[in-house]
Amino acid sequence: MVYFSSNSICSSDDQKNGFIKDGIDTAGGNLNYTVLSGKLHFLKFETTKISECMKFISTKRLQEYGDKDDEASASDKNIIKATGGGAFKFADLFKEKLGIILDKVDEMSCLVAGANFLLKAVHQEAFTYLDGQKDYVQIDHKDLYPYLLVNVGSGVSMIKVDGDNEFERVSGTSVGGGTFWGLGKLLTKCKSFDELLELSRQGNNRVIDMLVGDIYGGMDYSKIGLTSTAIASSFGKAVSENKELEDYRAEDVARSLLRMISNNIGQIAYLNALRFGLKRIFFGGFFIRGHAYTMDTLSVAVNFWSKGEAKALFLRHEGFLGALGAFMSYENKGFTDITHQFIEQNSSIPKSSFGTEDGSESSTRAHVRDNECIECRVQVRN
Repeated sequence: MVYFSSNSICSSDDQKNGFIKDGIDTAGGNLNYTVLSGKLHFLKFETTKISECMKFISTKRLQEYGDKDDEASASDKNIIKATGGGAFKFADLFKEKLGIILDKVDEMSCLVAGANFLLKAVHQEAFTYLDGQKDYVQIDHKDLYPYLLVNVGSGVSMIKVDGDNEFERVSGTSVGGGTFWGLGKLLTKCKSFDELLELSRQGNNRVIDMLVGDIYGGMDYSKIGLTSTAIASSFGKAVSENKELEDYRAEDVARSLLRMISNNIGQIAYLNALRFGLKRIFFGGFFIRGHAYTMDTLSVAVNFWSKGEAKALFLRHEGFLGALGAFMSYENKGFTDITHQFIEQNSSIPKSSFGTEDGSESSTRAHVRDNECIECRVQVRN
């Protein structure tokens, strides 16, 4: 979920700083806008906790700040943009409980719009992670495209992005976050995705995975570039050992499962990048969740298969690409408007651009404090 909360209205002097649209200065342009300062919030609710999501919306009265349909009946006036499978699955529930009409927006379009927006607008949004080292990457807006966007949700979609509104889903795999959570739940009895991730952090996959060294007497297979610690077969040791599931630590099972799925995603992602000659691979989706071992495994896989020529890049707001893209998709209906303009501010803080909860998109300079919210200034048409 993505929503904006306003703190105050900016002064007229602040509003006269000028506008930037598509990189062209239009200072002194249209001032029929109110500039608000506030925060753009990012919250997650698992589908199994949809009731908590609706309770939050009701408590914050967010249903009153979506789009409006003045010609609709009173019960159908509140329209909220939504994307993904949940927009279809829970549409009737939202209407029944909150009187909200979910205006469904194409998922792939939202993912790309959200990613493009963050990469262009938010300072220190992209970073690499390898061997425990996190390094932010400065993105040159003129050299952003093309790139591969790998969205890891229940399944995995791999999207070749060539520009704003220019993209193609080129590949994917059914082995994704849902696979990790489903198998993990069956094998470890974990009650939540986050619990399974935490369990994997404490595990040792070498107890269960068959390594190259296990096959070659502790030696590397240097002729083909495999070290003794490389995984030859995920869960392979379970075949030769006279053990049952309960004989293995749940932590080790979770670790091996995470390594297997992450390695697979990383390899497929690189092969698609190679197919289209792409050097940048951005990973997003709630499977990652900033989990160090997941990011490290994806990075190692990309680095290994590309022989160091390609890098895995991650996004600070990885799990909110679709929601942010949907948030930006409000169209001109009555008082609602999208301006697609950035507001220049005399400030040293990083720049960004966002929309408001009433559906009017704005442009901002924003300061990223954490993954939960971004302090920003927004522009709303009067």
